[in-house]
Amino acid sequence: MIKSLNHLPHPHQDALVLASQFTDLAPPLTARQAVLESSRCLYCYDAPCVNACPSDIDIPSFIRNIQQENVQGAAHKILSANILGGSCARVCPTEVLCQQACVRNNEQECAPVLIGLLQRYAVDHAEFSEHPFKRAEPTGKRIAVVGAGPAGLACAHRLALHGHEVVIFEAREKAGGLNEYGIAKYKLVDDFAQQEVDFVLDVGGIEVRHGQRLGDNLSLSELHQRFDSVFLGLGLAASRQLGLPHEDAPGLLAATDYIRELRQSDDLTQLPLAERCIVLGAGNTAIDMAVQMARLGAQEVNLVYRRGLADMGATGHEQDIAKDNQVRLMTWAQPDEVLLDEHGQVRGMRFARTRLENGRLQTTGETFELAGDAVFKAIGQAFDETALNDPLARSLNRIGDRIEVDEQLRTSVAGVYAGGDCTSLGQDLTVQAVQHGKLAAEAIHAQLMLNQEAA
Repeated sequence: MIKSLNHLPHPHQDALVLASQFTDLAPPLTARQAVLESSRCLYCYDAPCVNACPSDIDIPSFIRNIQQENVQGAAHKILSANILGGSCARVCPTEVLCQQACVRNNEQECAPVLIGLLQRYAVDHAEFSEHPFKRAEPTGKRIAVVGAGPAGLACAHRLALHGHEVVIFEAREKAGGLNEYGIAKYKLVDDFAQQEVDFVLDVGGIEVRHGQRLGDNLSLSELHQRFDSVFLGLGLAASRQLGLPHEDAPGLLAATDYIRELRQSDDLTQLPLAERCIVLGAGNTAIDMAVQMARLGAQEVNLVYRRGLADMGATGHEQDIAKDNQVRLMTWAQPDEVLLDEHGQVRGMRFARTRLENGRLQTTGETFELAGDAVFKAIGQAFDETALNDPLARSLNRIGDRIEVDEQLRTSVAGVYAGGDCTSLGQDLTVQAVQHGKLAAEAIHAQLMLNQEAA
């Protein structure tokens, strides 16, 4: 239980009603629906949807396989490019990636091909009699992967396919990273994240060691000495601060902390409920937090952002989800003061009105207050600096608080690679992290084989 919310009540609905609020956001396609939807694809030669896919999935090809009722072939094509294709089909913002690029996405056609749902259908219904991928002959090389999130799992899987031995060092008790701990419960339901982890590990050659935290009981210097290469898939483990007094008051915490608790809960009736909830932020995490609190039974949920709707990181689709769940989106307001009651607990927040002047965000001098039993920060994740506190780690080049890497995901330290949210490349998306892990694995393999030939 989250201590800073112990003073809050629990949801009023029973367990069955609450569970019904966290079923699939987008129900899966039936076999008939999948065949009909796949028939809408034009199988473009130079398909713009493929160019828009961060993990380079051959979309027209796998859709054609579904249309021809070759579900296993479709799944194999997807998983060959993206080993976490099942979760990406559920959480990837297809509305701004492949489906936005679909040639049917115009007024005359009414809607793009539902690529995400077709991808989910293929992966979910493929019945492989054995693991679809086979490892190459052992190379005798050992690689350390730090972090069992999407980037780390994708990297480990591809390295294992090349015949290398991989050890994943994971701080938490479960692998999966963001998929296990940070995605809205209604997007990845049941135990899908762990099922996918098991599928990745079933290829063999991958060991996961839990309770191993870089900067605590693990150091980059040690890994660099003991392994032939190192991949850092650290993610962004720290939450950004507001920089206001009373930020540690009961009732104010990071949205990711609550989402993690919710996703790991076996009994939603025991979660703390903020009847009047304030969420600060503009991205998918802010939407996830606000919607989930609304589904738990909050009477009033306000999501507050310092700029306008057009500037929000959350897509229009995500904003619509919030509105459909009676979340109030308030813009042009930034946190000004945390308001406490006589017990020192959060009772609300004062906001300063904002506007743009010559392209810069300015306060107008006007303020207003919102009542709230709890305030959840979803203002962005930051790099956990304690992870890179040994001499070798501190020598890594950085861009801001991210690790600098080149196009082959190489850091400034020879033999050390990095990918996912902790790096300076691309968007903070699950599908992007998977691609980073895959590309880094190929770069590591190429370099190790080059070194072996030279020896």
